[in-house]
Amino acid sequence: MRAGRRLSIAFVGAVAAATVLTGCGDAGSSGTEAPQQAASGEGCAPVAGEQLIALEDDKSLQNADNIIPAINSEVATPQLVAALDKVSAVLDTPKLVLLNKAVDVDRKSAQVAAQEFADANGLTDGVEQGPGGRITVGAGNFTESEIIAELYRIQLTAAGYQVNVQQIGNRELYEPALEKGEIQVVPEYAATMAEFLNGKADSGAQPVSSPDVDKTVTALRGLGEKVGLSFGAPAAAQTQNAFAVTREFSEKYGVRTLSELAEKCSGTATVLGGPPECQERPFCKPGLEQTYGLTVGSFSSLDGGGPLTKTGLRNGTISVGLVFSTDAAYAQG
Repeated sequence: MRAGRRLSIAFVGAVAAATVLTGCGDAGSSGTEAPQQAASGEGCAPVAGEQLIALEDDKSLQNADNIIPAINSEVATPQLVAALDKVSAVLDTPKLVLLNKAVDVDRKSAQVAAQEFADANGLTDGVEQGPGGRITVGAGNFTESEIIAELYRIQLTAAGYQVNVQQIGNRELYEPALEKGEIQVVPEYAATMAEFLNGKADSGAQPVSSPDVDKTVTALRGLGEKVGLSFGAPAAAQTQNAFAVTREFSEKYGVRTLSELAEKCSGTATVLGGPPECQERPFCKPGLEQTYGLTVGSFSSLDGGGPLTKTGLRNGTISVGLVFSTDAAYAQG
């Protein structure tokens, strides 16, 4: 997936910017900056390696950004919703990692990757026919959104609709189009969409999303009802901020969770890499400090889940880096 993929379409970040997650950002200039909080102890120096792993967010720092179909309520028939919900029922995070790998690494088209996944999982088996008509599925200009939009196209075509997939811009542009029925279906992210609608209704509103997917989706549906939007079932797959290390780093220091990272690696040798805004955003560096008690020796200003951060991990210039939870870099082999 591209480094800037979530800036236009997902995550819980600043609502006005409609960023995907508060740690995301455009590629920044490379460089190392002093930490905002003093580190004590030796820490864990970077360890080069090719295979990346995501450390478990065992204290639920991140909110529930589960993938969920967003639908204009006027077309949200039981058959249409049921067809989309079949995607949600089988799509978990490891499967989404492999789907992203199929496109980003194996160089298949989104259409081919989606069709292979649909066939392997029997997605169109038993799909009930809807009333038909034309449906436009919106897709963001990043791999993950394109693949999910193609899965929705496959399902709705099987349900008897005439479906096309249309590239869409950022949320400020496409959400009003979804309300108006100019597009009818979009793959969304529960916590991010909830906060977008919440902020649109009241710029000073308290957050409604949380790590609890049921509470987040309940809030999302309530907000959607007010503007003519419906939502299908959330998938188990979540695309969130995730903090990656190399397999060699994990094995050397014995860390697989963020709690273990904080316990064993707080100190001067530890280098955190990510987009520049990671230093201020609550789900990035401050969240690691406050939720886990992690202190790092330095921060390297790179990009949000992009090639600079992944190269820094693989080359051994950063210890831990922000790489989104469904990135193809986590695929084994």
